[in-house]
Formats: sequence, structure tokens, C-alpha cells
Amino acid sequence: MSRRPFAAVLAANTISIAGTSLTLIGVPWFVLQTTGSAGRAGVVAFCATLPVIVAALAAGPVIDRIGRRRVSVASDLICGLAVGAIPLLHYAGLLEFWMLCALMAVGGLVHTPGLTSRAVLLPHLAEHAGTTLPRAASLYDAVSRGARMIGAATAGLLIALFGAETVLLLDAATFATSALLVGAFLRGVPAAEPQPALQKASFASYRAELGEGWAFLTRSRLLTGVTLMVMVTNGLDQGWGAVLLPVHGREDLGSAAGVGLMISLFGGSALLGALLYGAWGERLPRRAVFAAAFLLCGAPRYVTAAFTDTPLPLAVVMALSGLGAGVLNPILSTVIYELVPEELRSRVSGVTTAGCELAMPLGGLAAGLLVDALGIAHALLAFGAVYLAATLTPLLFPAWRALDHPAPLSRTEPPRSGSAPAASPRPRSAS
Repeated sequence: MSRRPFAAVLAANTISIAGTSLTLIGVPWFVLQTTGSAGRAGVVAFCATLPVIVAALAAGPVIDRIGRRRVSVASDLICGLAVGAIPLLHYAGLLEFWMLCALMAVGGLVHTPGLTSRAVLLPHLAEHAGTTLPRAASLYDAVSRGARMIGAATAGLLIALFGAETVLLLDAATFATSALLVGAFLRGVPAAEPQPALQKASFASYRAELGEGWAFLTRSRLLTGVTLMVMVTNGLDQGWGAVLLPVHGREDLGSAAGVGLMISLFGGSALLGALLYGAWGERLPRRAVFAAAFLLCGAPRYVTAAFTDTPLPLAVVMALSGLGAGVLNPILSTVIYELVPEELRSRVSGVTTAGCELAMPLGGLAAGLLVDALGIAHALLAFGAVYLAATLTPLLFPAWRALDHPAPLSRTEPPRSGSAPAASPRPRSAS
């Protein structure tokens, strides 16, 4: 047994996600500083997230054929080049708005396959590291949460001191470091290398492999329900992070440092929540914990931001919301790993990610348009109301009872009628 590959993936994810958090704050602030338009910030968010769906949908079979290590390295290198080009073009006086949108679209297109490549390795890495899957999933999510916290705090400070362009250059460097770690320490790990294909590479075989992922997803009422619910909440979270919180920060909190503080409080509490779930979560009923955590992490922050113009109330709510958010992904990851056989993991992960992120482009765009049309307070309340409705679904629909005892499905099991619950949508949590 060796813990080095698991540690390398954790370190790569920490560095890469911390860098992405820099961009999450840096790009909206850059757009608001240079254009003054919440609508344009929403357009940039739309351009950054729409390709994510395409990449997630199509990447599963490609990841298996090319190899998870190679895809992860290539993804990080291309993202680094795309992000780094933004400040360089700006310094040269060449950056047009369409160029910013195009570069963000390139980053969105290649970033998700890299994250998926590392995530689907988790069961193998946990086994070789000698730890249980729920603990490994909790640790994996905990370091991601911690990375977001570090990145957000660093972004707020650097923007206040040096400007938004600086954080984008730093993000480019983090992608390069992540690529180096994965390339060096996952070499020779069998699950990270290209997987043997049953058929020769062709469009027909690719379509068949992609269809296997979709078929597996639709056979599981639980996976379908999870994907739909997270689809809605991820879209709302995208609107929050890309538009609503930056605009609230500029108008009411006073600076990018205030936005960074809020995201850091949320991320720090989410880190604590993930660690606590890793220590004691296996003893608790998943459905009850999941439903309570989602209710806590969703609507309260939108409502609080709508009714306050001082940092303290929102800071308290963000800390409590983060605590709930921290337990979500460990539960979802564990259930998916229990349900999905190893040979289908990349394909099913790709289609579930695509489904979960389907509403993200619309979330940022809708938030920008609502702020321009109705003002920040009304936009926050509208998003909070939809979030509350979505997070009630685990309590209302019977398909979610399987969260406590997921039953593995055979890859050859025929589809059942009525496989999708009549529930409101939601995804793998971006909270």
C-alpha cells in the first residue's frame, strides 16, 4: 500500500481549486471594475459555464481511452494558459470583451474533465492508502473546501492591494503546479492510465460508451433525483458566486476583501463540516443529515444578504451555511461510488456532472439580468425562494429514501418505467 498517489491528488486538487477560487472572485471583480455592468458579469459567467456541460457530457469515454492522469495534466495546462492570457492581454491593451468571454469558455471546456479524472480515481487511491471510502471522500472534499477558503481570502487581499489582474496570474501558476504533481506522482498507477477498450475507437463505439453512462443514470431513481436537485442549486450557486455576492460586496460590503472574507468563512466552516462527517458521519442516517444540511446551506444566505447592508449578519450565516455544505459532497460521492461499478465510473460521472451543471450558465446570466432589472435585493430574494423549494425535495419524494441504503444496479439491468422522480431539480454540490 502507498499513500503517495492519494496525497499527490489531494495536493493537486488543493492547489488547483485554490487557484480557481482566485478566478471566481477575480474575474467578476475585473468585469465590474472595467465595465461597471452586472449584466456583463453574468454574460462572462454564462460563457465560462456553458462549455462545462459539453465537456462533462462528452468526456467520460475520452477520459478512459486517453487516461485519467494525461487528461488531468492537459486540463490544468490549458486552463493555466487561458487564465494567464487575460491579464497579459489587458496589460498590452489588447483585451476585448469577446476575448475575455472566449478565454473563460476555453477554461470551462477543459477544466471539468481534469476534475472528473481525479475524482473517479478516489476509490482506487483510498484502497491503496488503506482508508475507507467515506473517510477518503470526506478528506477529498475537506481539502477542496479548505482550498476554496484559502483562495478566496487570498483573492480578496490581493485584489485590494494589487488589483484583479494579479490574482489571475497567480491562478495560472497554480494550474501549472497541479499538472506537475499529477504528472509526476500518478505515473504507473494502473487506474490512472488508459483503460483497455472492448471495441476499436470509432464514433459508433464512443456513442455506445456514452450511452452506457446515460442508461445507467436513468435506471436509478436516486441518481436521477440527485442530479435534478443539484442541477437547480448549482445554477443558483453560480448566480450567487459570479454576480450576486460580488455586486452585494461592491454596493454594501465595500470591497473585494469583504467578498473574500464571506467566501473564506463559508469555506472554513465547510472544511470543518466535511471533517466532522468523515469522523462520525458513517453512524448517522444519510437522508436526514443531507436534507438538514442542504436547508441550512442554501436559502438563508440569500435572504440575509437581501436584508442587511453590514458584514456581521451575513458573516454569521455564511459560517453556519458552510458547516452544512461540508457534509453534502462526502454523502453524494460515497453513494455514487457504491452505486456505480468501476468500469462505468468515468462515463456515469461525466453525464451526472453534465446534468448537475446544466443550469449553471443560466444561473449567472439570470442573476446579472435580474440585478440590472430589479436591483440586488429582489434578485437575492428570488434566488433564495427557488433554492428553498429545491432543497425540500429530499423530504418530499420517496426516491430519496434509498439514500440511506443505496442498492447497486447491474450494468445489464433493463430500464424501469418512471425512473425519474417528479421532483424539483439539483447536483454534486457547488456550495
